[in-house]
Amino acid sequence: MSGEVVGALKSVLEKVQQAAARRPSTLPAIQPRLVAVAKTKPIEMVIEAYQHGQRHFGENYVYELVDKAADPKLLSACPEIKWHFIGHLQKNNVNKLLAAPNLFMVETIHSIKLADRVNNCWQKKGTSQKLNVMVQVNTSAEVSKHGIPPEETSATVQHILTKCPHLHFVGLMTIGRYGYDVSEGPNPDFLLLSSVRKDVCEALNMPLEKVELSMGMSTDYEHAIELGSTNVRVGSVIFGEREYPDKHTTDKNAANGEETQTKMEKLTVKEQ
Repeated sequence: MSGEVVGALKSVLEKVQQAAARRPSTLPAIQPRLVAVAKTKPIEMVIEAYQHGQRHFGENYVYELVDKAADPKLLSACPEIKWHFIGHLQKNNVNKLLAAPNLFMVETIHSIKLADRVNNCWQKKGTSQKLNVMVQVNTSAEVSKHGIPPEETSATVQHILTKCPHLHFVGLMTIGRYGYDVSEGPNPDFLLLSSVRKDVCEALNMPLEKVELSMGMSTDYEHAIELGSTNVRVGSVIFGEREYPDKHTTDKNAANGEETQTKMEKLTVKEQ
């Protein structure tokens, strides 16, 4: 496992740099951030990547992020880890997510109501540090995808800036349509998100370089960076194909939920 993860991480970082160098000069010169997504992978792989310089990690599911973030072994080995939540967030899971240690960013704010919920819950933590957030935009207009319509983005961002004092608006995020063939030309979802950023910046009088773009995953992160992405979410290229549990394992994980909750409660007490 050791050589595979380290070698893959090094390769991805090199490709990130090369893709950034290919960006046109008209795009903001923001150094792309690599978020390593260890979905379904053991914490030993996260620790290994951390020990070789990786700091930003992402998870799609609240339970999995909370479970890994609260693990004593990981907390000891990775004191400067920064967790990104990149999956769909339901309002009833906000408190659970925000209790996770070292939560750095929620990339999937998909409504004003969710923004308010996250803002209020973060306020109750009593920390002076704002929580970084991105607004998720449904650029592909697919019913199966979450996110706000492009035309509602400026209003949502304005609400966060003016009505959510405990949140720090960082940028825009999209998943986009799966399986796009880049040989057909620039990905239309990436182009649209970039266009939405321009509209937001013009409407709210913000400089382009102050609004990041989170777009691009394992199959298209280089292309996304070339089109202006500042935050790519890469998993299987670094950690290998995901290993989804069978029913027996799923039942076992559900049974372990109480143990995870206990760990979180202990951490919450310590933070207070």
